[in-house]
Amino acid sequence: MARPGVVGHGEWWQARERVERIAAVAGDDRSIRGAVLEQIRRVIPFDHHVWVGTDPVTAVGASPLAAVPSLGDLPSLIRLKYLTSVNRWTGLPVDRAVTLVEATGRDLGRSRLWRELLGGYGVQDVASAVFGDRHGCWGFLDLWRGGPGGGPFCVAEVDFLTGILPALTRSLRLNAAATFTVPAAAAAPDGPAVLLLTDTLDPGARTPRTDAQLRALLPTPAGHTPVPAVALNVAAQLLAVEAGIDFHEPAARLHQAAGRWVEVRAARLDPEPDRGATIAVTIEPTTPARRAEIYCRTLGLTPRETELVGRLVSGADTRQTARALGIGEQTVNDHLRAVFAKSGVNSRRQLIANATG
Repeated sequence: MARPGVVGHGEWWQARERVERIAAVAGDDRSIRGAVLEQIRRVIPFDHHVWVGTDPVTAVGASPLAAVPSLGDLPSLIRLKYLTSVNRWTGLPVDRAVTLVEATGRDLGRSRLWRELLGGYGVQDVASAVFGDRHGCWGFLDLWRGGPGGGPFCVAEVDFLTGILPALTRSLRLNAAATFTVPAAAAAPDGPAVLLLTDTLDPGARTPRTDAQLRALLPTPAGHTPVPAVALNVAAQLLAVEAGIDFHEPAARLHQAAGRWVEVRAARLDPEPDRGATIAVTIEPTTPARRAEIYCRTLGLTPRETELVGRLVSGADTRQTARALGIGEQTVNDHLRAVFAKSGVNSRRQLIANATG
């Protein structure tokens, strides 16, 4: 494995080109992220990683891809990640990567996540990158480095991560868009899916269909209990809201399978902690309006085009849409043709079907 400071200039450019080629290919989002991580590791040494796809509106984790020292510490890791304001992805720039050493002025103890967990793993620095554009936040990546021969990430490594941000952000957005064009297959597991969690994110009671829903969201080997990663993320966001760390709603929408999108939400069952308050996490089909919101963002629609789709989804025809938007009917049709070009459909019926499911 390459070590800091020993990668040649040509190797950086070759690695960047390989990453951009991978990002340019349409495919399964998790597979693409895995392939990109392999290329990053060829020029940037790291010991562990957490790459989370997020709901572009709420910025809450929806699709995690991680390799961490202890799966048993996952609830603590996620809880602390959301409750730590230092180097939090929701406050980082989207045009450059940053490091924990930089963000804390070399005083890593300023980070609650490092102080209470990562320091115990021997982590000496974290390189973080946020994949965001004007349409939303599509994910964030943390690379952990520690152990013998570790040390802080160097300027060249941070610059490399910065350089691949645009291509990867576009890849995450467009591959999310592709999930809306697949015809919906068999119905999702029926029945309510609810999981109860404590304030330390320890799982408790659940409804009979919860495990099936969790397996559909994050495939788990047969015989193993499904990892409730998405549920932990939305519950951790609820804790962050209650602590005043961040105020995005504790919800995440994500693609489950075959064009089907679901929404995972967290809420308090009891607002009084001294009475053993618990957190209820629900998994249910995304409503047409909430699904359409994500759909428009994945396509990169303009605000006017998004408003147009919203009118169509609500059942308005061309004349009604023109009157509501204060534009001519021909202008409505011009906007609609632009939406068709971005979405790859050629009829209102298919556009509305993709948007609403």
